[in-house]
Amino acid sequence: MVHDKLRESCTVDRPSTWSQAKNSLISPLYLTTVFGYRSSSELIAFNERKRSEKGLRDADYGRYSNPTEQAVEDAIAELEGAESALLYPSGMAAVTSTLLAITLAHQAVHLIIGAEGYRKTREFADNDLSRLGATITYIAPDELPAIEQYLQPTTRAIFLESPTNPYLRVADLNLLARLGRERGITTIIDATFASPINQKPLSFDIDLVIHSATKYLGGHNDLLAGVVAGRGDLIGLLRERRGITGTIAAPDVAYRLLRSLPELELRVQRQNDTGLKVARFLESCDAVEKVWYPGLESHPEHEIARTQLRGYGGVVSFEVKGDLETTAQFLDGLSVPTIGASFGGVVPLIEQPAVISYYHHGAEKRRELGIKDNLVRLSVGLIDPDALIRDFIHSFSSLMRR
Repeated sequence: MVHDKLRESCTVDRPSTWSQAKNSLISPLYLTTVFGYRSSSELIAFNERKRSEKGLRDADYGRYSNPTEQAVEDAIAELEGAESALLYPSGMAAVTSTLLAITLAHQAVHLIIGAEGYRKTREFADNDLSRLGATITYIAPDELPAIEQYLQPTTRAIFLESPTNPYLRVADLNLLARLGRERGITTIIDATFASPINQKPLSFDIDLVIHSATKYLGGHNDLLAGVVAGRGDLIGLLRERRGITGTIAAPDVAYRLLRSLPELELRVQRQNDTGLKVARFLESCDAVEKVWYPGLESHPEHEIARTQLRGYGGVVSFEVKGDLETTAQFLDGLSVPTIGASFGGVVPLIEQPAVISYYHHGAEKRRELGIKDNLVRLSVGLIDPDALIRDFIHSFSSLMRR
């Protein structure tokens, strides 16, 4: 065979550009789009592997893979207890790529998606997946215990956030995993609000877990990334499609994410402590109508959260006593958190969803989606909890004097 002759004759030994730096304390940043070979026989061997191994990680071009990115994927797979993981340039890229791959893998597709979740996920399902022939059923958190009645013969995936955005509702992962096993349905949990420190869905036998790595995983409000982790065969399918769509994170983003992972547990534990302390304060505050935090006994899924979560996170949602304008005035009276739409980073952020994320929906549509005008979502960051509480007391006091 010509390949055999080439392997014997092409013996030029050039330094490999693929080799990792030895004894480096920090994984190197590989800013390269092309990876060379020491010989033609090495290239042929690579092509033979590519033909036989689905979702091959090694690559000759940066759109397929990068050693810095691989280091992040390995670290996250280890964090999640996953067979494999895949990095994307944003959380939404991870979500849309996963749902699209499942939809395209079947002729008839019915998807169950959580009704209380990120609005852009729902927009993608309504505007794009439906055009590909997928039928979609949205279920609210209160409907989850009876989820079996919504299953169809063509149900291919159940996709839920847990905890959800913005009310931090918690799904029963044991129930979902059992249904997935019994019915052959792919189960997917977006666990961004928990992080791998507080919740590991794969340990409950969920098939795939998704994170917006922009949030807790990145943790410094300075990168956009997403990740999917789970069963090796499913990640292999996603990896092949990622090479086609080009939805790969840039090496410098992967490098910054890799920098943040060793400190993840420290950051999340601090936010767990602060979140619970602030939530308890808010629940005792006369100016607050209701607090949504899984660590409080008043939360609808507190008992489930207590058994599934190691901690309850750094996001606290609550309803101010008053209307949209009163709530906006409360936010304007704060000096510690910054008004902004994200969470999980070191900087405390606060938002009024009706004014920021759902502003263009209008009052009627917001009511339909369950977004109240007086709802506030707080990300506590790494600030002293007492500083947040003093700031809240000051703003509430100013509001009551008006």
